[in-house]
Amino acid sequence: MADQYAQSGEDGRPTEIPAIRWDEPPEGPVLVLLDQTRLPAEEVELVCTDASALVDAIRSLAVRGAPLLGIAGAYGVALAAARGFDVDEAAIALAGARPTAVNLSVGVRRAQAAHRAALAEGGGAERAAEAALAAARRLHREDAEASARMAAHGLALLDELLPGGGHRILTHCNTGALVSGGEGTAFAVALAAHRDGRLRRLWVDETRPLLQGARLTAYEAARNGMAYTLLTDNAAGSLFAAGEVDAVLIGADRIAADGSVANKVGSYPLAVLARYHHVPFIVVAPVTTVDMDTPDGASIEVEQRPGFEVTEITSPQVTVSGAGGGIPVAPLGTQAYNPAFDVTPPELVTAIVTEEGAVSPVTAEALAELCDRSRQVTI
Repeated sequence: MADQYAQSGEDGRPTEIPAIRWDEPPEGPVLVLLDQTRLPAEEVELVCTDASALVDAIRSLAVRGAPLLGIAGAYGVALAAARGFDVDEAAIALAGARPTAVNLSVGVRRAQAAHRAALAEGGGAERAAEAALAAARRLHREDAEASARMAAHGLALLDELLPGGGHRILTHCNTGALVSGGEGTAFAVALAAHRDGRLRRLWVDETRPLLQGARLTAYEAARNGMAYTLLTDNAAGSLFAAGEVDAVLIGADRIAADGSVANKVGSYPLAVLARYHHVPFIVVAPVTTVDMDTPDGASIEVEQRPGFEVTEITSPQVTVSGAGGGIPVAPLGTQAYNPAFDVTPPELVTAIVTEEGAVSPVTAEALAELCDRSRQVTI
């Protein structure tokens, strides 16, 4: 089960709340999430006491973003173990909560493997639960470290491609601290440029239909004092035509073995625009997002979201009689096409930046070499 409580500072401004944290109150361990569906109006924490509550939080996008989903999945397994639930059953439910983001299943498997190994060694349920939690915490720490390295590699690539600074970067969806154990993926690169005095403007796609750009990326940019401007997704073309975009930076939810990139729907049109206007299109993601078991873009399962996310506008503060609890903006019974992601082919991607470095040009061979190098470092 889960319950919510708001957090605010003494001066009335929201306090800094981590996107995810493990807590152990007297009544038992819990996983605490910053409810991203309530941002930017409120910073509210969602407290999950079992894996089923976490599954609901993942499906509702209260917790989201590929790296953070991996961390959440690992903690979810640890939570099931600590609370005495069936760990394998919880792992199956968690891994299947969202099909496209590969990091979710990676995180689940890591904590589940640690749990099973501890049991096989005869450590008992308590020791196995501790092992699962240690694996989750290790993944959390590794992601924070990977975020810092991605930012450094990404900034170096920007300076190579665009010498002189003054970068005008267009981004899509949300890829900051809200999706990561650290400061994010693509957003972390832009933030590094800002801190180094090399970011002239961050163009923020609002990102339909759930407005992760407007609600979340703009929220993070404002908190960090970045120069940013919000635009509707379909205004991006006019920015390119006016020569106002120097680079596109996006994250990824799954990268296939051939370099095809699944990311929030709307990313592929940006790649087409970038290619036509000779603008670098850069994907920033941890190595765990590369799925060598998915051969190509056509093999990526693209999550289909409910139609009411398109036919209604929702707000945490407003509830009316729409099917999804929102304000209807289309006639009753309107059918909606609402894929959560689209897939960009590798030939439209200038580079994929990971914590292990950048791959450019993007080829299956280069990605395989990168993943092999990453495994050797891990071992």
